[in-house]
Order: sequence, then C-alpha cells, then structure tokens
Amino acid sequence: MHVDAAWGGSVLLSKKHRHLLNGIERADSVTWNPHKMLLTGLQCSAFLLKDTTNLLKRCHCANATYLFQQDKFYDVSLDTGDKSVQCGRKVDCLKLWLMWKAVGTQGLEERVDKAFAYTRYLAEEMKKREGFRLVNEPQFVNVCFWFIPPSLRGMEDSEDYREKLSKVAPNIKERMMRKGSMMVGYQPQKGRVNFFRMVVLSPQISQEEMDFFLDEIERLGRDL
Repeated sequence: MHVDAAWGGSVLLSKKHRHLLNGIERADSVTWNPHKMLLTGLQCSAFLLKDTTNLLKRCHCANATYLFQQDKFYDVSLDTGDKSVQCGRKVDCLKLWLMWKAVGTQGLEERVDKAFAYTRYLAEEMKKREGFRLVNEPQFVNVCFWFIPPSLRGMEDSEDYREKLSKVAPNIKERMMRKGSMMVGYQPQKGRVNFFRMVVLSPQISQEEMDFFLDEIERLGRDL
C-alpha cells in the first residue's frame, strides 16, 4: 500500500496534529514533499520505503560500468547513484537537513502548529463577516471560501446566482494582481462554482496579515 503524503506528511512532526495520519505506519511506501508544508526550497521530495532489502537498487540499478567501477580505492558502497530513481541529481536532501539544523525539530513542529492555528483563526473570522462563506470546514491548512458581494447577498440559490457568483473570484483575483496587494488562487470543484483556496503556510504570517487578507477581499469585491 502506498500513501501520498506529499502535502500532509509534515504533520507527523507535530505532536498535536500527527493523529491525522494515524495508520500511515501500515503503508509500504510514502511520498513526502518537505518543499510543500515545511517550505523547504524547491525541489525537495522523499520516497520512503518500509522495505529494507535494497528495493530501489533492485528496481533501478543499471550496473553502468563506466560510472560505478568496483576497483576504486574507497568503499564503493558510497556510490549511491544506482540506489536512487534519478541516479545523477542535485543533493536535494541537503536543503531539508540544513533547515532542520537551523530551526530544530521543535522549530519544524512550531511551523506546522502555527499553520493550523492561523487556518482556524481565518475560518472563524470568516464566519463573523457577512460576505464570506466557507465551502467546508477546514480539515488541514487549506481554507476554501466564496466571497459574496453585497449585490448577491440574499439571492436564492439558482443557476443565475451561481453564474454570477462564479465570476466574483476571477474578478477579485484580477484586481489584486493589478494592485499587487496579494496572491491567492481560485478554482471550481465538483459542481461548485469558482471559490478561493487560501493556503496558510508561511512561518512569518501574523494575525494582522490574516485580517488584512479579509479586509482586502472585501475592498476589492464590494462593488461587484
């Protein structure tokens, strides 16, 4: 069994939130991208295996004699090219190691916990404001929501309403880009018209910036 934990695997660093991945220990393999939630420099990905019998080497080894001569003066087990998927590559793991050395395990845990805390703060603040509607309750650090401008508030849910609502996020996105104030993505999904998807990640984020985000959405969309 394989688990794609590219996005969510970093919660294992948090004692408070690691329960979200209960059962992952049953997986035979796990994908993890530290460059996502931990914001390690791109590219930094890991393919973790429970198998300890040199599975990658058995699957990918080419035994290239022009690369991996066996009569070198040093321990040839140090030649790791035949043990990896990509053979020649940058030392991407060094970025994660350096970050780990710089902030420590506690620092990485605090990053994860802070992202969850501000995700919850943002969602709760949206509930207090008339023009914001959550697509669903956040389970991770993605906050999906619609901004409903004053002109659409109180309207019944209809095809005409959904068509008008679908244009709100693209218009606000255009305005924020032209103004240069923020960047946030939007998308439709399974019959839901365009909604914003705010990903709360930066370790430098503050409550004031969360409030600015909400205020700016309101400013940019109030006349739509």
